[in-house]
Amino acid sequence: MNCAHPRLPGPSLTDISLSEPSALSARVETARRAGAGDTRFRITALAAALLVLAIFGGVIASLLIGAMPAFKAFGFGFIVSEVWSPTRERFGALAPIYGTLVTSLIAMVIAVPVGIGIAIFLTDLCPRPLRRPIGIAVELLAGIPSIIYGIWGFFVFAPWFQLHVQEPVANAVADIPVLGTLFGGVTFGIGTFTAGLILSIMILPFISAVTRDVLETVPSVLKEASYGLGATSWEVMWKVCLPFCQTGVVGGAMLALGRALGETMAVTFVIGNSHKIVPSLFAPGTSISASIANEFTEATGELYRSALIELGLLLFVITFIVLACAQLMLRRMERGKGK
Repeated sequence: MNCAHPRLPGPSLTDISLSEPSALSARVETARRAGAGDTRFRITALAAALLVLAIFGGVIASLLIGAMPAFKAFGFGFIVSEVWSPTRERFGALAPIYGTLVTSLIAMVIAVPVGIGIAIFLTDLCPRPLRRPIGIAVELLAGIPSIIYGIWGFFVFAPWFQLHVQEPVANAVADIPVLGTLFGGVTFGIGTFTAGLILSIMILPFISAVTRDVLETVPSVLKEASYGLGATSWEVMWKVCLPFCQTGVVGGAMLALGRALGETMAVTFVIGNSHKIVPSLFAPGTSISASIANEFTEATGELYRSALIELGLLLFVITFIVLACAQLMLRRMERGKGK
């Protein structure tokens, strides 16, 4: 009687021994392909980074080469001189630098609190059905071309601003020592303050959009715990939400400041384009970008063109310094969290 167990179906030892090398080789081939893909990805990312650095270096080199004749002719006196006379080939950048910094400062002073207020309203206070329409309406301001802002500012806003704001304010503060200097004098509608107001409208969407996005990242448990302890809406927002996302808020403000420093067409329409430093903010002035846009087509001489290119180099340096300071501020804020 044969008591041998019947053979169960399945791979034999020979089949297993034959299949193991093939499975191992398949895994090795998969790992090799994945490693090759990672290598190609690293090379591509490195090439993109090097391309950005190459473009950055090319811009700096071209500006330095173009500005060299003016730098040789005027030296560092170009930065501290207010004279701008193409007929005598005497150029100074102090008035455009002053106009650029003052208009950007005015824009930031107005746009930062308004933008943060809009973001707080859309995040916590606005009725839910209205959040999306209002948010889209604010963000659409960023899509309007700058020349449209300039045309609107010159033909619509400036006359209204002169009649209803500049003249009453100038008459009211004429005899006050400091305010009379800052807001007195003859009013034209256009001027440094008008340019700052137009810039504030232009950079408002950047501040409000970034601030709203970072406020939405605040964990709801923090807000609920604060309300549970008896905090008001103002205290929750001021002492909990804004400190939690302060890095993002500052980053959005610095992004808007970079836009304000380099804005050209809108400022060119409403700033007045006067190469003089006047204490009154209502008086016409100029900025670096406005000077370049107005006069580059008329710069026939080599020194004249070189002076305008040096203005562009100065604007590049100012923007770089501002953004570098912003990065240092953000890093210090990151290190100071939790203290």
